Amino acid sequence: MHKIKIGAMMDPSQIDRIPKLIDLGFETFSVMFFIDKEYDMPKVAHELLQALEGTGCGVSNLCMYGNALKDDENGQKSREYWNMLINSAHLFNTDIVAGFAGRVAGCPVPESIPKYKEVFGPLAANAQEKGIRIAFENCEMGGNWKTGDWNIAFSPRAWDMMFEALPGDNIGLQWEPCHQMVQLIDPIIQLRKWAKKIFCLHGKDANIAWDVVKEYGTRSEVPYVWHRTPGFGDINWTEVLTILMLSGFEGTIDIEGHHDPIYRQELELTGQVHALNYLKQCRGGAFVPNIM
Repeated sequence: MHKIKIGAMMDPSQIDRIPKLIDLGFETFSVMFFIDKEYDMPKVAHELLQALEGTGCGVSNLCMYGNALKDDENGQKSREYWNMLINSAHLFNTDIVAGFAGRVAGCPVPESIPKYKEVFGPLAANAQEKGIRIAFENCEMGGNWKTGDWNIAFSPRAWDMMFEALPGDNIGLQWEPCHQMVQLIDPIIQLRKWAKKIFCLHGKDANIAWDVVKEYGTRSEVPYVWHRTPGFGDINWTEVLTILMLSGFEGTIDIEGHHDPIYRQELELTGQVHALNYLKQCRGGAFVPNIM
């Protein structure tokens, strides 16, 4: 059961928080990098691993969320950072680099596939050579099938197209059920089908107000869905973890905070620690060795 770890998300400026987070019970760390900042990767890796030394905790993945399909400065920087993280992942003792698949802005999803193949073909080959897996985050970033600015990897129909264009075993998903619930997709049904392509998860839940959906739909001014910290949303995480275990998943659920409408600001860490303990309970609680 402990092949599935429960972790936190952080950026390199927050390394000093690691001892406290470990004391609270977090088991892994997903490290986020930003394309508007410069990093000395060996230095960051050394400081991070030094903070983790002797704790039994590790780095789950490196991630960066830009649009590598754009033909502008943002796109160029995003491509450079994908390569940088792929080339540096071994320094952090992780084999997963995650981020957006990108998108050709303003176009339907299928029109991004040729550019996706052009950009991520070489990146995936470089990753394969280094033993690194690429995991695409599934946030729609305000887009839909017809148009958007950031990410095509929000829909299972897009995943079919992406994995057909680049069928490598080292290309998969950084799956977050909340982003599917926003689209009124049942995450449990989806997880049963796609579990083998999921390399890591973001721990974020959602509440759906079905009465609002039935009365006003999803395009009115009346809110119908809220991002929630696990333990406060609608998802049965015991079922999520059961499906993952039955599929042979070995990886992490990294709790993504700073979205909950209630457990935020001074209650942010309270909510995240609740989610941590809740997910551990869904995982089976404390290990008890057999005596029979």
